Amino acid sequence: MLNDQPDELRQAALFWLAETDAARKAAGVRSLKQTWMSVLDVHAKLAPSQLIPGRPARPGLVSPREVKRRSMNTVEGRAALIHALVHIEFNAINLALDAIWRFADMPREYYTDWLQVADEEALHFSLLAAHLHGMGYGYGDFVGHDSLWEMVDKTSNDVLARMALVPRTMEARGLDAVPAMRARFMQAGEAKAAEILDIILRDEIGHVAIGNRWYAHLCGERGLEPVKTYALLASEYGAPALRGPFNFTARRAAGFSELELAALGGGETE
Repeated sequence: MLNDQPDELRQAALFWLAETDAARKAAGVRSLKQTWMSVLDVHAKLAPSQLIPGRPARPGLVSPREVKRRSMNTVEGRAALIHALVHIEFNAINLALDAIWRFADMPREYYTDWLQVADEEALHFSLLAAHLHGMGYGYGDFVGHDSLWEMVDKTSNDVLARMALVPRTMEARGLDAVPAMRARFMQAGEAKAAEILDIILRDEIGHVAIGNRWYAHLCGERGLEPVKTYALLASEYGAPALRGPFNFTARRAAGFSELELAALGGGETE
């Protein structure tokens, strides 16, 4: 049943963040997006017994270096890559929910934006998990890593750092990776996976744009220069170095400034 969630948005976000069943979490978030109307306050609190993020017992988590690369020439290899995407989207649901419940006193539009992100990440998870199931595998059949959530955890003390280093850094890397990954799936005859990646890229541009919007808002509130502040935050929190090739078309659509794009090299990828 999905009707046992709290009525208030931030507490409901925490409720689903703590949920350990991946499919139920995704369904609950999609239901929350459809049913939430107006109740929003600043009283969301983590209960002593709650552990976040809620995860299923599998997949096992390893270092990114221990995640084996598998050949796209085999069903198992393609399933392993799909599984990695399912795991990313599962973590992306959690990061959006955490952005809602953790940071109080933001404008109402902030919570509406991140609820939209959570809903779309839940859709991506469901599409990919269903495709994986059709290949004869399930979420948890391969290992995963936790680098995305590690940055969420690191930035739990400051919404400015969160906006700078999760959507604008970790998620923006997905904008760069999707075109090449889509081409690999098409070459391997996985047209359905490529179609799902088209949906993901379209939505992720919007998600990174939301990060950019609220990063700019917070820099303005605090009287900070965005580009210099980003460099300071990236150094302070140990953000991964940005490496190309970069999808400048998608990054531009997501709201990165021409100054930021020029620092990355400026040209457009195919």
